[in-house]
Amino acid sequence: MTRRARWTIAILAVVAVLAVALVLQLRDGSSQSADTGPTNARQHRDADTPAALAGPRERARLSPCPTAGSGPGPAALRGVLVDCAADGSTVDVAPALAGRRVVLNLWAYWCAPCTAELPAMAEYQRRVGPDVLVVTVHQDENEAAALLRLAELGVRLPTLQDGRRLIASALRVANVVPATVVLRSDGSVAQTLLRDFASADEIAAAVGNDV
Repeated sequence: MTRRARWTIAILAVVAVLAVALVLQLRDGSSQSADTGPTNARQHRDADTPAALAGPRERARLSPCPTAGSGPGPAALRGVLVDCAADGSTVDVAPALAGRRVVLNLWAYWCAPCTAELPAMAEYQRRVGPDVLVVTVHQDENEAAALLRLAELGVRLPTLQDGRRLIASALRVANVVPATVVLRSDGSVAQTLLRDFASADEIAAAVGNDV
């Protein structure tokens, strides 16, 4: 085999390797795009217009969502924007929770254990008072159903409408409901509790002194 033939074979081999690498890179890019698809889902249903939600909001009479505290807030939640179920305003989650001891309760209107747990969360909030902030996070697009469920239960805790599961994803919470995340005042995660609670006593025992 001549030197020229050997060089030709070597060049063709390099070209083949580069072609395979390009195909694999494009395939990985497509997979990543598919993985991030759900984050582009809607925050709520098209039917949940401000006018359509006015009645359910009036019935629910939820507490206002927290406003900016002191400091930047939990690092994992910086840049996460969701809706406040009480009035439809946009909540910048990290600064809203900054400097506070927080119990985040992740739920969905169709979840039976969540329905049983929410009144316990409300009772826990009543007991601990302003030392701890309990915030519920509704993880379904059907905001109207969430408001009506809260009205039915008489639970008026501050509620974030997060149909895209942005908060859960940022905090690396498994896609299960109910789930509870306990945040320290410095924004760090003290606990992630993938279980339901039947009473305020159970919540207090599980949270302990972490907040």
